[in-house]
Parts: sequence; C-alpha cells; structure tokens
Amino acid sequence: MLDKNYDAASVEPRIYETWEKAGAFKAGAGAKEGADAFTIVIPPPNVNGSLHMGHALNNTLQDILIRWKRMQGFDTLWQPGTDHAGIALQIAVERQMAERNEPTRREIGREAFIKRAWTYKEEIGSAIINQLKRLGSSCDWSRERFTMDEGLSAAVRKVFVELYNEGLIYKSKRLVNWDPKMETAISDLEVENIETDGHMWHFKYPLAGGATYEYVEKDEDGNVTLRETRDYISIATTRPETMLGDGAVAVHPDDERYKPIIGKLCEIPVGPKEHRRLIPIITDEYPDPDFGSGAVKITGAHDFNDNGVAQLNNIPMYRLMDTKGAMRSDGASYTEEAAKAQAIIEGADFTINEIDDINIVPDDLRGLDRFEARKLVIEQITAEGLAVMVPNDDPQVTWMKGQVPQWTAEGKAIVKKKVTDEDEAPEQLPLIESKKIMQPFGDRSKVVIEPMLTDQWFADAKKLAQPALKAVQNGSTKFVPGNWDKTYYNWLNDIQPWCISRQLWWGHQIPVWYDEDGTEYCAETEEEAVKLAGGKTLTRDPDVLDTWFSSGLWSFSTLGWPDKTAELERYYKTDVLITGFDIIFFWVARMMMQGIHFMDEVPFHTVYINSIVVDKNGKKMSKSVGNVLDPLDLIDRFGADATRFALVSQEVQGRRTLRMSDQAAEGGQRFATKLWNAARFAEMNGCERVSGFDPSTTKHTLNRWIATETGKAIQEVTKALDEYRFNDASGGAYKFIWNTFCDWYLELAKPIFNGDDEAAKEETRATAAWALDEILKILHPFMPFLTEELWERLGDKGVKAKNVLALTEWPQARVSDEEAAGEINWLVSLISDIRSLRAEMNVPAGAKVPVVVVEPDSETKARVERHENAILRLARAESVAFETVAPKGAAQIVVGSTTVCLQLADFIDLEGEKARLSKEIGKLEGEIGRIEKKLSNRKFVDKAPQEVVDGEREKAAEFGERLSKVKVAFSRLEDMG
Repeated sequence: MLDKNYDAASVEPRIYETWEKAGAFKAGAGAKEGADAFTIVIPPPNVNGSLHMGHALNNTLQDILIRWKRMQGFDTLWQPGTDHAGIALQIAVERQMAERNEPTRREIGREAFIKRAWTYKEEIGSAIINQLKRLGSSCDWSRERFTMDEGLSAAVRKVFVELYNEGLIYKSKRLVNWDPKMETAISDLEVENIETDGHMWHFKYPLAGGATYEYVEKDEDGNVTLRETRDYISIATTRPETMLGDGAVAVHPDDERYKPIIGKLCEIPVGPKEHRRLIPIITDEYPDPDFGSGAVKITGAHDFNDNGVAQLNNIPMYRLMDTKGAMRSDGASYTEEAAKAQAIIEGADFTINEIDDINIVPDDLRGLDRFEARKLVIEQITAEGLAVMVPNDDPQVTWMKGQVPQWTAEGKAIVKKKVTDEDEAPEQLPLIESKKIMQPFGDRSKVVIEPMLTDQWFADAKKLAQPALKAVQNGSTKFVPGNWDKTYYNWLNDIQPWCISRQLWWGHQIPVWYDEDGTEYCAETEEEAVKLAGGKTLTRDPDVLDTWFSSGLWSFSTLGWPDKTAELERYYKTDVLITGFDIIFFWVARMMMQGIHFMDEVPFHTVYINSIVVDKNGKKMSKSVGNVLDPLDLIDRFGADATRFALVSQEVQGRRTLRMSDQAAEGGQRFATKLWNAARFAEMNGCERVSGFDPSTTKHTLNRWIATETGKAIQEVTKALDEYRFNDASGGAYKFIWNTFCDWYLELAKPIFNGDDEAAKEETRATAAWALDEILKILHPFMPFLTEELWERLGDKGVKAKNVLALTEWPQARVSDEEAAGEINWLVSLISDIRSLRAEMNVPAGAKVPVVVVEPDSETKARVERHENAILRLARAESVAFETVAPKGAAQIVVGSTTVCLQLADFIDLEGEKARLSKEIGKLEGEIGRIEKKLSNRKFVDKAPQEVVDGEREKAAEFGERLSKVKVAFSRLEDMG
C-alpha cells in the first residue's frame, strides 16, 4: 500500500540509485534494434561551480528530451562533463591558499601551483555532478569528461597546431579587456558592465604655438554666431589618467566650430610644460557634434572605440599601464620618451611594438595606481588653469559652501579642501559633471577592467565563421526560436579576431616554443618543437588558452577525436544543443566553427535557446539584491520533480525570461501530491495491472472515454516535444492528469467502484490501472522520481513491471471513440459550466440549486437521464427538470446547442451582487488604464528593463481576462432582473 504522503526526500536518492544499478542512462540503453542515435552534449559547468537556476532549467530541458527519446527507443547519449574554469578555479585555489596561510602562487612557482590546482580539483570532487544527479539528470556518467583530461588536452593541442599551420592562429598586439587583479586578458563574457556614479571632467588642450581661432556656434536656422576667440580645444573625459596616452583629438568633419583648426596641433595639458606632447586635430565620423564639446580625445591603447579610430587614421597608440593597472615605470625618462613620441607625430616611421616600448607617463606619475594618478592629473590641470571653468551657478556644477570637490582613488567624489572664503564660492568653478556611467568590472575579480594594448594569440574568426554562417543560412543547423539566427548572423558578420590566450597558469598551455632569437616553433609536444628547431634550447610560451577554445571542441573531442572512435562515428553530429542566448557567440558559434572545420559536418542540427530565469517580479537574480533562488534549496523543500515541473511549465518558446519562485515550486509539489493521492485512491479501490489488458475492448462509456482522452494526451505531449514547446508539453500532461483523470475520471468512477455491477467494476479497475500507467509514462520525462516510484510500487499486487520506467516504451494512442468521448466531455462541460456560474454569482457552496434543461434534443435528453446522478452530485443540483421555455429570473448558460438554466433568485442578493460586480469592474478598468498609460509612455518602454515591461503587459492581460468574466457575470445578473 502506498504511504499516505509522498516523501520526495527519501524517494529521490533511492530511485536514482535504482536507475544507476539498472544502467538506465548508459549510451544505447533501451534502444530498439537498428535505432537511430540521438545525442546531446551537456554545456559543461565549471568543475568548481554550484548548481544555479540557469543550470537547473537548462539541464531539466535536456533531461526531458533525452528521457523521452530513450523511451521512444532511440540509441541515446547524453554526454556529460565539466569545464576546467580557467580564471574561476585559479582564483578559488589562490583564495584557499591564502586562507590556509600557504605561500602565494608566485612564491611556489608555476609547476607547483598547477599541482596545487589539480589537488584542489580532486578535493572538490564532483560536487556539481552530484548536484545535477539530485536534479534527476540522466547523463551517461560512465563517459564523463573534463576539459583538461588527457584525451581532451591532446585534442586541444592538435587543433591549435593545425590552425597555426593553416595560418588561422597567430600572435598580434591588439586591444583586449585586461583584468589588473588577475593580470590577464579576459573575454567580453567575463566583463560585467555596471552602472556606477561617475564624473565627466572638461579640460582645455591649448593650440600649439599660442594659435587662436574664432569659435562659432550655429543656431537651428543655420545662422552662425561668433562666440569667442579661443586658443584651445575643449574635450571631456571620464578617465583623465588616459589623457597621457592621447594620439589625437578628433572632431566631426561637418562640425563648423572646428574647421579652422583641423590639421593643427594641440598640446596635452599634462606633464612638464617644456616637454609636453603635441597631437593633431583630425576629422572622423565617430565624434557626435551634439554631445559635449563635440571634440573627442583618441587614446587608441586604452579605449575600444578610440582604437578603431586610431587604426583607421594611423594614429599611434601608447600603452600607459602595467599588468597591475599601475602607471608604467619602465623605460627612459619622460623627457627622452616624449621626444620619441613627438618624432612620430613629425613623421618618423615606427612599428606598433616600437611605439609600445615608449613610456610617455610623466616621471612624477610613474608607478602610481591608475586611480591615484587620475587624482593628480586632475589637480595638476586645474592648478594650471586648464580646466574648463563655468559660472558657479551653472546647473552642471554642484557647489558645497566653503568646499570644492576632490576625488578618491576609485574616482568617487569626496569633499575635503577649504577655499579662502567659506561663505562664497568663486565666481568660476571647474566644469565637472556628476553622471551615471557604465563601468566594466571583472565578473570574478570585481575590479574595474582596463582596455589595454597587449600581445596576445588570436584565431582568425572571420575565416572560420564563413562556413558556420552558411550552415545556418542553408538550414543545416536551425535556431529555436528562429529569431535567434539574426543574433547569430549579426555577431558572425561583424566578427573580430578571437583572443584565445590568457595570462594564467591553470589551463591548456599554448603549444608554442621560442628560441633565443624569439623564433616560434608550434608543435603538439616539446620533443617535436625541439626537432623543428634543429635541437635548439627552447622556452615555452607561458600563456594558456581561453576556456572557450577547449569547450569549442566539446561536441567531438568528448567522443574521442582525434581518434576515429566508434562513438565518434555513431554519435556525431549530435542532435540538439540547449543553451542560453548569452553564449550564442562565445560557445555556439565557436562549436559551429570548430565542428565544421575539423569534422566537415555541423555539430548539431538544432540549437534551442532557453529562457533566462528571473525572480517572481521579473528581476534578474542578484546576490546583492538578495533575490537569488537556490535550486538545491527548492529541491530540499519541495523535491526535484516539483522544481523541474515549476521550471518547464513556464518555459515558453520565444519568451526571453522565466519567473521562478517558491510559489511556483509549491505548485509543482501540489501536482505531485495530486497524482500520488490519485494513485493511492486507485490502489485502495483495487485498481491493478491486468496482463494483456487492451483498452480498445472496454465497453463502458466512461472507460472508452478515458482511453480516448489518454490517446489525445499522448499525441499532444509528443507533438509539443517534437516542436520544443516544453510548456505546452508539460501543460498537456498536467491538464490531462489533474483535470481529466483525477478530477473527472476517478470522480465519475466512484459510483462504479461502489456499485454492484461486478463486470463494470473489474473493467473500470483495469482501465484505471492502465490509464495510470500511461500517465506515468508521459509524465516521466518531466517528473522522473515520482513516476518511477509509482511505477515500481503499483506493481506490487498486480503485474510486475518488466523494466524500470526510464527504459519503458513511450506510449501510443490506442483508442479513438469519439462517440464516448463526446458524451462524457459534454457531461464534464455541463457540470463545469454550472460550477463556474455558481462561483460567478457567489452562490453559497452548500446550496443545492434547481437545474432546468430547456427544450433539449433527444440525444441531450438521453444523456441527462443517463447521468442525472452525476449531475445532482457533482453540480450540487437539487433537481434536474426539462422545460419548453426558460424559467423567469433564472441564470442561463449554453452547453453545446442546449440552454441550461439555474434558478438562483432564492439563493443570491441580486442588487448586492450587481453592486459588488460593478465595483470590481471599475477597479479592474482603473488598473488596466493605469498600465496602458504606462505602456504608452515611450520613455518607460525604452528605458525600463525588458522583464519589467513584460511584467506590466502580463498584468494587463490578466486584468483584461478577469474583466471579461466579471462583465459576463454582471450581464447575467441584469438578465435575471
């Protein structure tokens, strides 16, 4: 006998052990003879990571597909594994070393540190894998891979060497995101752009030789007005310390204000006055004439936009900082270095590396942290009178009586310096705008990222991208939803060289060696490199590869490539990749590039882009906000099945976000409880599996109806899964199980179970047991633990299940009796409509109301007579009568083509109900009006987070649906008088 309550906490570990003992997840388990393969490669989580809501959704969707295909008889493989997590793991290891008071990474050296990292990896074990198992993930764990295991490392080396020899990998000095704490380049994906409080400083760049020009302004009618005669050009910057590396000032070619000085030189207002650098004033389409002064300083070595302008206009790019984000202290004195830089302006021929060797940081700023240098640069420029000054009542300037603003090392405003008169501000103040700025931070290090010109290894992504583009264009690989292919195209059409090197110690070390002259030798092993070098002594490149490089090979390296393994032959190409939109470029595109290049075949035919999980209010989950939901906590409290179902039931194809909450998980738990109780009820009424039972042989209308509806549910769920409509698939299962089977079939079967017709009783018991088995099959991919437990337990007294449910065949529709289905569905509709009308009219739950069927046809009359007891019991009807006209003062509904009336006048306060509903109509209309006004505000729609806008639209739709129902109820009351 089933326990009174379902205890997920005790069931789930035991059931998972049952699956593993049965080998249920191994490649090919349960496959039919000659079956096609169906393969999914797991997006490898970080080996030191922990399960989060994104993982939970992504892996639940994969598990649903793999379980479903396994039950369909496919030769399935869900290939698992973990990523070595480059920066994340190195940070974790260094943190642990510090906590244990161990020597630092630098102190123990590279070789010892790498051993230490492997030890850490072994210490943390397979935590993330065990967490995936708690979720129910049915991967073939016997094939688990790690991006730095021996086989995958060999694949990485081979790919690098082949691409290098093809000229598709090369070393170059380019601008990258630089993390000063980790002292490495990082990818865009590892940068968090956060809105912070910042400042915009306005400074004067004096024209060379004391030159002047007439500064003009043009009004809306095109009239030119002389403003003043100037001997400078004004620029604005949020990063004054980078002024030291300016190579030019750019203005728009159509900007009338600056035409007299285009091609002239101006002076950077920092450093020893007698040796200040002069830079040209150039034209470019990049500056916006309507923003600020319209003039932009070009610092090509420390700004991505400036870098493009610098390359286009052949402007020198000077690196100002070292690897730790401090101002450079190498090289000769500033006087000598500035002279070299000035020679370049005057036409000397220099390479990019020679320019990089020049240190143009003034001597008094060398070695300072970048933010400390910022403070001194501001002070020096202001003291010299080269800050743009404005009246003290200018709205862009905040004056605090008796004080002027200064700045901390982080660039945040403080106030600490007194002026001579504490009661009055000076007439003129430096123009400093306080404003919100988007600042890049390392997602792991949490420090401000510095765009920096450095030597890195790059892959020629442009060439690699062309076949990957064509594969989606010709339909070899498709995105679901289809609109994501535009994102894919946009990225690949505008793709830049891919920086594949990182200045870390943990990772795949680049297989390139150098001799004393710096000549490169690329080989898979040092022995091969030495051979290429003719026996010379070589030094290996210290950099490691970006983790995305190795994960880009994931779809084929995990199957044994470069060896021609049976698994590679059988399971490549894979079928479906499920992932988030944020890594379409970083992972999906790169797997496409690498897969096509090395396998001559796309790595997967379908890419399903899942939603991003947000909180119940539609906001992104954030630890600082405190709205993060932990899937493991939800599993502890509600069970894995409940958590999975809460996620998948909201995974709407094409919707960008999915709202998750405790309430959603509770809903999944209630569904599990509902099915458990239904199974227990069936068991208590003797419903047991009957060997060889065929539902098509049943005779009772109720049983033929449930057999038909079961078939429809199977078809609905199957079709939805075929089309990756996960919420429709789970919704179809939910609706059939909760409503059709539990609420109606079992309820309508009660009189049979309690009756004297033994033949009907036995048939209904067998049918209920069969239908319950079919339910467990179609629900299994979504709620595997509960269904497997019931599959095993319900066979105790009846026919034992031959296999675990996970290896049982997916069901097929077997009965289609539209006559029986039509009759019972009519009955369900009649009782449901009566219940709804009672609820709308606020009829007391215990009141039994007379029901009148008006002028029914013969079929309807016969149905009413056959099911009168069910109508009386389930609709709480006092009586059921037939009349030729509708009774006066009765509420009416139409069921099919028949009018059915409820005589409610004696049970409700008509005027009171009208007043109540009228008030609710007004309230709903007010809420809808408020939301529509907000949504019609272009500023709100454009500036508010998308999840907030979507939330308002959802609320408007909910209120609108409720309003329609209330208006119908009000109309019925009016019809009653």
